[in-house]
Amino acid sequence: MTSYRCPRDGTRSGITALTWCCPVCRGPWDLDFAPARGVGVDALSGRADSLWRYKEFLPLNTPAISLGEGRTPLVPLTDAVSAKLDFLMPTLSFKDRGAVVLVELARRLAPDRVVADSSGNAGASVAAYCARAGLPCTVYVPEGTPAGKTERIRAHGARPVAVPGGREATASAARAAADGPGVFYASHVFNPYFLHGTKTYVYELWEELGGRLPDTLVLPVGNGTLLLGAALAVAELRALGLITARPRLVAVQAEAVSPLAAAFRAGAEDLLPEDVPGAEDLLPEDVPGTDSGAEGLLAGDASGAEGLLPASPGAAVPDGSGTVPAAGTAPTLAEGIAIPRPPRARQILAAVRTSGGAFLTVSEDAIRAARQDLAARGLFVEPTGAVCWAAVREGGDALRGKVVVPLCGAGTQAGTAAG
Repeated sequence: MTSYRCPRDGTRSGITALTWCCPVCRGPWDLDFAPARGVGVDALSGRADSLWRYKEFLPLNTPAISLGEGRTPLVPLTDAVSAKLDFLMPTLSFKDRGAVVLVELARRLAPDRVVADSSGNAGASVAAYCARAGLPCTVYVPEGTPAGKTERIRAHGARPVAVPGGREATASAARAAADGPGVFYASHVFNPYFLHGTKTYVYELWEELGGRLPDTLVLPVGNGTLLLGAALAVAELRALGLITARPRLVAVQAEAVSPLAAAFRAGAEDLLPEDVPGAEDLLPEDVPGTDSGAEGLLAGDASGAEGLLPASPGAAVPDGSGTVPAAGTAPTLAEGIAIPRPPRARQILAAVRTSGGAFLTVSEDAIRAARQDLAARGLFVEPTGAVCWAAVREGGDALRGKVVVPLCGAGTQAGTAAG
């Protein structure tokens, strides 16, 4: 039977519970789920033209709230590099892959209300699917989130709540609300149903490429939901005997906020402490307490306990490690991946290493140039959606063979191509 499992201490919970994290360590859940065998590429012909065509590989099927998400185009950028246009999803970002699965679960559990936290795209996606499901929804967003994103959250009938202090303070506010009775926390980080939605990115590539995968998948990483979904799909396809070669996972972060890249370069299995050289780019609102756990994606991992951060700028972080920055500070144009302490950091690092991949970082100038270059090719994406193309344009030994990059979010949500 499908159930939640804590990869750190083995605690289990039924999926009908509204417990959003492990009650022992407060870390993210993994999901005990094995896809059905006996379904190859040939069996998919004639199915629904959405991600639900992969129903045997998903923990839920027969959705009531689908908006036709998935099956996004794969278009060439060069002879060796193709882009998957996930900004053509119903709410204009790849987050629809995870949100539809997560909110379908919420619909079946019928909570009093749904809460989420997001820099914008995940919030808009959860809000849209909650509207489809008839569920009241509150979305916590960092103060300074682009107006286009908060307007879309509001348009879907959800209530956006702006939180000063950055992404971690926003997440802490949402988690405090999630502890209330009758609340479903639609967390794209803590709830593994989201990852089982994002994994369809790779299932689509597998089908589109005739039962194989590219040599290299280049993926933007903040909380790592697309990369972990990709790693999950690769592991499942290999376990089912549907692929033999494992693609390299190349993770991309903005230089300005690159805690995972710093840990990878240092050979660490988890995030570096803030006083370690290489961790100096982390933002001061970092949450303390990221502990180690079991290795591997399917075995999983969870971060340590999450303490609540103050919601006012200039207030001290509980462990005295710094202060919450004033509202409106933006360390990178790629705000969608500006995550200083991702809760699944250990899993992300392990997934990249297991694949033989690497971490790359890109400058703000490179992000601007890549975004402008994509726009000149007819592809207008937000800055976060351009980071992978920025990395590919700079080249490197990690980018060998046939390469696919995701264009994750539409540029209409983030202003002009000048950044």
